Amino acid sequence: MERSLGSGNMTRVQEFVLLGLLSTRQGIRIGLFAVFLTLYVLTLLENTLIIYLVCSHSELRKPMYFFLGNLSCLEMCYVSVTVPSLLVGLRSSPCHVSFTACIIQLFLFIALISTKCTLLASMAYDRYVAICCPLHYPLLMRPQVCLGLAMTSWLGGLLVSVAKTTCIASLSYCGPNVLNHFFCDVSPLLNLSCTHVALAELVDFISAIVIFCGSLLVALASYVAIGRTILHMPSAVARRKALSTCASHLVVVGIFYAVVLFMYTRPSRISPTDLNKVLSVVYTMLTPMCSPVIYCLRNREVHAVLQRTLHSRWGPSVRTDLVSS
Repeated sequence: MERSLGSGNMTRVQEFVLLGLLSTRQGIRIGLFAVFLTLYVLTLLENTLIIYLVCSHSELRKPMYFFLGNLSCLEMCYVSVTVPSLLVGLRSSPCHVSFTACIIQLFLFIALISTKCTLLASMAYDRYVAICCPLHYPLLMRPQVCLGLAMTSWLGGLLVSVAKTTCIASLSYCGPNVLNHFFCDVSPLLNLSCTHVALAELVDFISAIVIFCGSLLVALASYVAIGRTILHMPSAVARRKALSTCASHLVVVGIFYAVVLFMYTRPSRISPTDLNKVLSVVYTMLTPMCSPVIYCLRNREVHAVLQRTLHSRWGPSVRTDLVSS
């Protein structure tokens, strides 16, 4: 499990042990494994469907659906980074991961969660322009701008992850090697370090301010402006229509940011509890599963495109069943 560092009596951890979501009876773990595996597969199928519909239908080639396609791609990667280790832990607890695999998982997780924050802020800005500046929407959200916002989100997430992961990977881990979590996260790893973590904590704090708080402020400012615009609309029908275009996004943003801020604004040396692990399940699994339904599958345009796609592939009986249900 450990090896000598050559000089001194310190040893370096070669693997970590993930305690998993919870420790309980075998029968309960098997049931939870089946539940989470089903949710994982459902999340992949939902987001794959969204990407297919956005890419294959010209009427969905709009800024809002461009960002939703990016978000669906991100959600698929996101759950594929964290959920497999959760499933392994439930199937054969505890889960053993090598030091290298743990750092790779940490790098991907940080990159994807940072990208998700900035993507959600970009989507909030898109809704702000659509509702508050409708006449300038084609210019302000032209394809080049949308592509630039998406690329900035992805590249920004990678840069933040490189900085944070490099600091954490360079720390010394000389035992114990047990992580009280179901995946390799920042706080549990810092808790196990046997050297000073001041630099890693500083980088973690600065990145949280820039990415989490910065994107949250953009989203809040966008929705404050949207709310003021909606209140000044003369028609109740127009107010309801404007509100319906951003209400779903606002709900998901609120849940995601509330959980993430609770998890990552506390001091990083505080040991994770069962509550923190349950909250981690919310933003690593439940939010990615619910996002396609909230954002797209309840959207009238997407619903119409989905009906036409099913009708063209499986005939009129499918469409009749959908309408009757």
